[in-house]
Amino acid sequence: MQCSPSLPGSSRSAPTSGRSTWLVTPASTPGRFEAAAGSGADVALIDLEDSVPPDGKNAARKAVIACLSQSAEIVGSGSTVLGVRINAPGTVHGLKDLVAIAESGVRPAVLLVPKVESARDVDMVAKIIGAEHGERRVWALIETPLGIQRLSAILQTPALAGVLFGAADYAAAAHCRLNSRALWHPRSVLSAEVAAAGLPAIDSPYFDLRDADGLRREAEEAVELGYLGKVAVHPRQLPVIQEAFRPTAQELAAAQAVVAAADAAHGQITTVDGHMVGPPLVAAARALTARAGTVPASVTSTEARSE
Repeated sequence: MQCSPSLPGSSRSAPTSGRSTWLVTPASTPGRFEAAAGSGADVALIDLEDSVPPDGKNAARKAVIACLSQSAEIVGSGSTVLGVRINAPGTVHGLKDLVAIAESGVRPAVLLVPKVESARDVDMVAKIIGAEHGERRVWALIETPLGIQRLSAILQTPALAGVLFGAADYAAAAHCRLNSRALWHPRSVLSAEVAAAGLPAIDSPYFDLRDADGLRREAEEAVELGYLGKVAVHPRQLPVIQEAFRPTAQELAAAQAVVAAADAAHGQITTVDGHMVGPPLVAAARALTARAGTVPASVTSTEARSE
């Protein structure tokens, strides 16, 4: 089993809300864990669910626990953080995953729960791993129509750190095609509701490794819909995703001009290049510049009161 001692994991919660690239690595291939940590992804997500066959889950679980136990507690330094996708908590292997993590005493920075269809799913996981008291490290994977239907209630769970959309399982459950047009509605609903709850939303992977243009289009759609990141299934997809979620020089310059004008106007409505700029546009500009790491995402009292 290979897992670098410097691979970031934590017994504390990690600031993963601003991380745009998530790389999935099968838990059945522990030799790849260290490579995933050095891939440049923001989150290295070790998968115990779909990528591990039933007869390999026990061995994969042991490898993940060993990796978590060896990992240093380095979180929030800008390096890749360690995440684990367990099996669905309503399954035998899902319960085994949770018990193993709880008994080990170590915690991944991100614990992704698949097939979430109720707030109870998140609450149960949080209680088992001892993360129900203000600690946000549990992420919900929404991948069924019922999960979308019950999303408002799921988002009220205190331990929830964020939400991922699972396109492949959703398409199978909804009997629809696995393409942009068919999935536009659930992706839009999820991103809007998650944003309303003040949490980050991460988009589903793009599964065709040969189609970089298709990945780029889908990543750009995710940005337009309000997602803060996207999952990669191979390291070669990471640069495309990073580029899509990085503001362009033109977008950044325009946002910086809006922020500067707003600061000079002390919260009053102003103009930039002949366009009226009010609180909603200023708030959006501040969010973009903060995402690019250029200025704090502070707001004036007038902006904060704006709807």
